[in-house]
Amino acid sequence: MASLQYSCTVVAPNPGHRTPPSSKPFSAKPSYFLTHARRSHRFQVSCNGGASQKPTEDGQVDRRNMLLGLSGLYGAANLVSDPQAYAAPIEAPEFKSCGEARDVATGDLLDVNCCPPVSDKIIDYKLPPVTKMRIRPAAQRVTKEYLAKFEEAIRLMKKLDKDDPTDPRGFMQQANIHCAYCNGAHDQVGYKNLDIQVHNSWLFFPFHRWYLYFYERILGKLIDDPTFVLPFWNWDNPKGMQMPKIFDNTESPLYNANRNQDNRPPAIIDLGFSGASDDLQKVVNNLTVMYSEMIRSVNSTLDFMGQPYKAGSAPSPGMGSSERGSHVAAHVWVGNPKNKYREDMGNFYSAGRDTLFYCHHANVDRMWSIWRTLKTDVPKDITDSDYLNASFLFYDENKQLVRVKVADCLDHRRMGYDFERVDIPWLNYKPPRKAAKAKVKKIASGAQKPEDLFPLNLKKITRVLVPKSAKGKADEVLVLENIETDTTKFIKFDVFVNDEDDNAEELDKAEYAGTFAQVPHKTKDKKGKSTISLRLTELYDDIDVADDDTIVVTLIPRSGGDDVTIGGIKIIPSPPRSG
Repeated sequence: MASLQYSCTVVAPNPGHRTPPSSKPFSAKPSYFLTHARRSHRFQVSCNGGASQKPTEDGQVDRRNMLLGLSGLYGAANLVSDPQAYAAPIEAPEFKSCGEARDVATGDLLDVNCCPPVSDKIIDYKLPPVTKMRIRPAAQRVTKEYLAKFEEAIRLMKKLDKDDPTDPRGFMQQANIHCAYCNGAHDQVGYKNLDIQVHNSWLFFPFHRWYLYFYERILGKLIDDPTFVLPFWNWDNPKGMQMPKIFDNTESPLYNANRNQDNRPPAIIDLGFSGASDDLQKVVNNLTVMYSEMIRSVNSTLDFMGQPYKAGSAPSPGMGSSERGSHVAAHVWVGNPKNKYREDMGNFYSAGRDTLFYCHHANVDRMWSIWRTLKTDVPKDITDSDYLNASFLFYDENKQLVRVKVADCLDHRRMGYDFERVDIPWLNYKPPRKAAKAKVKKIASGAQKPEDLFPLNLKKITRVLVPKSAKGKADEVLVLENIETDTTKFIKFDVFVNDEDDNAEELDKAEYAGTFAQVPHKTKDKKGKSTISLRLTELYDDIDVADDDTIVVTLIPRSGGDDVTIGGIKIIPSPPRSG
């Protein structure tokens, strides 16, 4: 899934509330948090929802032959719509204001309480000195000795749920961290009617990195092994494109019955949700998706990282390419479709209840680390102090409530861990150049002009004639704007340029531009609105459109076409690349 979009629509800030604290100057010191009173009207349950790592460069090989020997298996530019007069970082919420879970569609209380234990003692966390680098292993390569440790650590964490359900290190308490930060349990400090949401913005990667950091340290504490690390689900490599077998032993504490039973090993994950039935096609599609979301469709820092999200801003300004792509694809693929809300992995409120969630996010974290090493023309750092000073609160391995800042997690090696080196076959997996120039006149015969078509309810495959901003080998971006969705539905459509066929199962071709998708979830009014931008520079070179002044964009609905309306489409010169 080259881009799986998670969108939220929330109410605008209430001007009657106090202005947020002024932006603090950057400091290397971590930041802040607080303490629990009921706020039953606030909490919404979502309804389904490094720097040193050097990529392996094998050089070009025959694409399909390479895969036959393997037996394992843009940037959402949903801009902040109402810029705030006062810029300030998102601050960690007040635990005392955490609320109960309600179904926002019916108002009924749900049997879910994600609020954390309350503590009045909060300290600013300081990263300990790194005495030995801990190496996170690929899940398909772990040893029996490692697996025994991992299983014992999870067993002890689950035992805490029975021995002391209020222990913040317990399995359910740790799962509830994701539930609370991702489903409207907390207000922004100073803005009573604005949720804190750590998805769909530039906070996505930093929040989950800190989350796994403390989860890992808690597991290590429970088994008295400070060197313990989580494994990563290597779904970007054909050898790791199955659900890791260590999570599929029904007798293991790593097992979770709330998974899609059709996707147990040896099923191959479908990161593009293309519907391909052939395993080899799934693999080549997956590698195409990875190359697209990591390199080809990324035009700027924010295209990958996600859009700016500051105090006083509405949540969910826009996902980055990786978050809305492979990240959400794995969530939806693992979640149990027989459950009402696709629990566990298929819903953000329940995802942390599956041990596979943490293995999945270890690879998401690895993607951030790899991306920072890629030698592209896109800057890798966000220098905005409101990003660097954004803060969260977690309990550490000693049950101490600590405050952390984004600025302190940018280098994973400084946090004391790295990743096992494995091949990265998508790194050079450029789609093959089109052998012959497309017959645009033939393709355009059934196409319509944007002014005659939009706003478009995407009920069927649609072709659109879109003028380029400049003739020749232009550096341009395709923008699909004001995409309105029913957020309770799984929605996905693919975007192709000058494509002469509509084979929905094949993504590994030069005409593939990218994807829009969203994981089902609940918002206050069940509506989402976003915009995506897809970089066209490399695509233009691959399909030879230099002499054309118009291209044909094909929109292929994969799921939920009736529930999405696209407001407009255009091509613009490439915006600035820095964050």
